[in-house]
Amino acid sequence: MMARPFGDPGRGRDKARDRGRDRGRSSGRARGGGRGRRSAGTLPAGPLQTYVLAPQPASRTPLAALPLLAVDLETTGLDPRRDRIISIGWVPVDGTVIRLGGAGQAVVSGEDLGEGGVGQSATVHGLTDDRLRDGVSLETAVGMLLEALAGRVVLAHHAAIEAGFLQAACRRLWDVRLDLTVVDTMRLHRRVVAPGFDDEPRGEDLRLWNARARFGLPVLRAHDALHDALAAAELYLAQIAELGLERADLRSVRS
Repeated sequence: MMARPFGDPGRGRDKARDRGRDRGRSSGRARGGGRGRRSAGTLPAGPLQTYVLAPQPASRTPLAALPLLAVDLETTGLDPRRDRIISIGWVPVDGTVIRLGGAGQAVVSGEDLGEGGVGQSATVHGLTDDRLRDGVSLETAVGMLLEALAGRVVLAHHAAIEAGFLQAACRRLWDVRLDLTVVDTMRLHRRVVAPGFDDEPRGEDLRLWNARARFGLPVLRAHDALHDALAAAELYLAQIAELGLERADLRSVRS
């Protein structure tokens, strides 16, 4: 790695950006849909307000003490604007410890999916319209996730999917856009398999199950939200060790 000289203006910009992120995430605010930021006091009491008011980890939080929540969503497709969440799984990670006692899962009632139901997506995740009849409302499911996520960083594999659907759900339910801090295990794995500047990883190497196989992690049932969240949590710990980041802080892994 090339060292930066003293007085590097890029380093100054990085520090200013980190300070801005930390101030924004500790101010208890969420973005209103097209109307600028909303203070926490204007949000409805409940899980959303709890999440927004909880202090978020600062940029310099050591990874050894970083509170994360591994998250996985099963959906009817890949477009957050059109498709819907049908199952959410989560597992807390405190530093290098996976807290299975805090794990949870919620299945969303088919009533929130409209006439189309789960459609062809059932062939991927196995959740049929019959199984969704006993699910909870989308508001309840997202609320359960936000309660677990309060004060934690989102951890997911290909996290753009989870962040996109969660943002879309919060806009639909409460007309807000959350400030999310995200760690993406797929991005970390790119650093594992393609460490050189010009290296290009093969797409299949970045898939969750192939990434786990590289570390000899056990095979879990795929496309189950809780299992996939646990799979991402275990992969993250293996990646941190492989990349020698045990003494690094959040800035080294944040997406």
